[in-house]
Amino acid sequence: MITFVQVLDFIGTFAFAISGIRLASAKQFDWFGAYVVGMATAIGGGTIRDVLLDVTPGWMTDPIYLICTGLALFWVIAFGKYLIHMHNTFFLFDSIGLALFTVVGVGKSIALGYPYWVAIIMGSITGAAGGVIRDVFINEIPLIFRKEIYAMACVVGGLAYWICDFAGMEAYGCQVVGGVTVFFTRILAVKYSICLPTLKGE
Repeated sequence: MITFVQVLDFIGTFAFAISGIRLASAKQFDWFGAYVVGMATAIGGGTIRDVLLDVTPGWMTDPIYLICTGLALFWVIAFGKYLIHMHNTFFLFDSIGLALFTVVGVGKSIALGYPYWVAIIMGSITGAAGGVIRDVFINEIPLIFRKEIYAMACVVGGLAYWICDFAGMEAYGCQVVGGVTVFFTRILAVKYSICLPTLKGE
């Protein structure tokens, strides 16, 4: 029986894979290179999280992550001429993946008995680390190091998850509220150019 968290994980994998493959396409990577970028984007954060939590990464026990990335590749191949030039499409899929992976990371950490401050950090790693790997692969400055609100959106969503859980809300509700919070924090930050102060050198 597929659980709600697994559904979130699969959708997040597909969304993040598309965001990575779409950028690889814009850089004119070949199909294999684009698949590698998409796969790294989709599983990178979750792999780092699972290694830190001392559990086997999900893609090593379930081929669905490889399959999801393959489907994302075919999706971009089929609709590439529409996706490559649509910056809003990349932003949308990246934001969806960020939101879904954050709540998956928070929920998995809590299920393993870790405190909330660890869960929030693990949620942020799950959401943001894959994007860092993607940007390194395509030779871009990682998004979390730029002025845009990115990883901080994960932290805000993790805090929303914790508040809901503290208030006695069911896990399903916590996941929905946490994911929606991440998504809209990211959307509003970009729409209204909200960013953290930059550290200025001499």
